Amino acid sequence: MIGIVYHEDYNKYDLGTNHPLVSDKPRKTMEFFKLKRILQNVKVFTPNKATEKDLLRVHNPRYVERVKLLSQKGGMLAMDTPVPVGIYDIARLVTGGTILAGEKLFQGMQIMINPLAGFHHAGESYSSGFCFFNDIAVVIEYIRERYKLQRFLIVDLDVHHANGTQDIYYDDPSVLLISFHQDGRTLYPGTGSMEKIGRDSGEGYTVNLPLPPGTSTSSKSYLRAFTEIVPPLVKQFNPEVILYQSGVDTHHSDPLANLNLTYQAYFELAKRMMSLSNSTCDKLLVLFGGGYNIEASVISYYNIMCGFLGRKDYVREREVSEEGGDQVMQLVSELKQNIALYWNL
Repeated sequence: MIGIVYHEDYNKYDLGTNHPLVSDKPRKTMEFFKLKRILQNVKVFTPNKATEKDLLRVHNPRYVERVKLLSQKGGMLAMDTPVPVGIYDIARLVTGGTILAGEKLFQGMQIMINPLAGFHHAGESYSSGFCFFNDIAVVIEYIRERYKLQRFLIVDLDVHHANGTQDIYYDDPSVLLISFHQDGRTLYPGTGSMEKIGRDSGEGYTVNLPLPPGTSTSSKSYLRAFTEIVPPLVKQFNPEVILYQSGVDTHHSDPLANLNLTYQAYFELAKRMMSLSNSTCDKLLVLFGGGYNIEASVISYYNIMCGFLGRKDYVREREVSEEGGDQVMQLVSELKQNIALYWNL
């Protein structure tokens, strides 16, 4: 069973005129799903706001209070993250959506989707990258407390590195974070080097694959890298729940990044993530993540749904020519050596 959480107020997550985060992307996504009859095959749930208790399982009380106060009058938390009036409640609603989606995985649903989610740049005490509260960590801590789980897997495929999530779980062996992203030397937030593998008891539980920009990283090389790294890690870690940050700003048309995936790659990745969930925990939480070409993002999200539903009418486009794909596989080999003490790849 597959479900989606959605609230019309998601479209109020608006950081201002000319900001890359466009407020009505969730509505456009749901309208396209309706047009393509996706919603006939899924259950739709309406979320409530996360409570302060939910936020405080992850975030520093002073930080939460700061967001709340700035939200009353407006301001800035980071150079790229303005605080519009009222955003505190909207960010709580979005986070509540991820909590509800996670909860439904323990009530008979196998795949749950939040179309406005995956705010992986927010740390325990900081905001960055358009993110206020790290809903990924908030739902993990909610599930940990409520269901006493011990192994959480995050597969973060957004083009930007999951710096906030990494900081929160860097020394935690109960959370395996796998992040594929454009090399931080060429893209915000500038983090996510291969050498960052965790700390103390969490050593080996942070796995970063920084990918080269341009024609070296196409759908072909990306999918091959995924196959080499992700399935063996999933099998060995044997997660009790999988969180899939499925950002589509890796698409070749995205204005904020420079990887070269095509629409059909998202169909393939969704199928593979569903298969990995089916073979382990049968609990897949999907957070649609980034995407700043709205038309391309909506189509890419549709292809993700087609992958989950086994539909063959997914959108195809001409593959971007690959030059230097061997560079990606060389990085995969280096990563395997880098984590060989912890995993058998």
